[in-house]
Amino acid sequence: MRNPLRPLMFLLLCFLSAPACADRQQDPRLGRLLQQALAADACFEDKFTEQVWRAAMEPKLLKLVADDQERADILHHVHCEARRLDLPPGLVMAVIDVESRFDRWAVSSAGAVGLMQIMPFWPGELGMTNHELVRIAQNVRMGCTILRFYLDREKGDYTKALARYNGSVGRRNYADLVLTRLANRWQFH
Repeated sequence: MRNPLRPLMFLLLCFLSAPACADRQQDPRLGRLLQQALAADACFEDKFTEQVWRAAMEPKLLKLVADDQERADILHHVHCEARRLDLPPGLVMAVIDVESRFDRWAVSSAGAVGLMQIMPFWPGELGMTNHELVRIAQNVRMGCTILRFYLDREKGDYTKALARYNGSVGRRNYADLVLTRLANRWQFH
């Protein structure tokens, strides 16, 4: 069972967290893409494909997310956004696993928030509230848009794109960790 004080702790950490690093996610083109993504219509899924996805991923995610509705929301939004942006859904799951361990209340030492660890300056840039970063739909949509942006920028090179996503350009540790999780836990065919 989740601690009922987590939302309050989250808000406190948002205000006390260190300022965002200047080199992380601050490309103006990325801001425009995020605005477009947040304004996009809801995803209309092929229900059969989504059910196959859920059947494959549910048992793996059950070990990490106890709440049935939260687990269903994560699986739905990851599948939806991955399909919308032509991303491997297993890669998105691996990023979430490494970034937050599927804890939507997670806040990093740099102040990044939520499942996909979105930098805290984005709400102000996009006319959102900080609390929206812990909402599954918004966080996954933003994280997937950022990941797609970096994959495009790096011409499909997962290692370089993941390093940009994490703010660890020139180092392989983060990318290797995500790709290992993808191969060992979240691969979906």
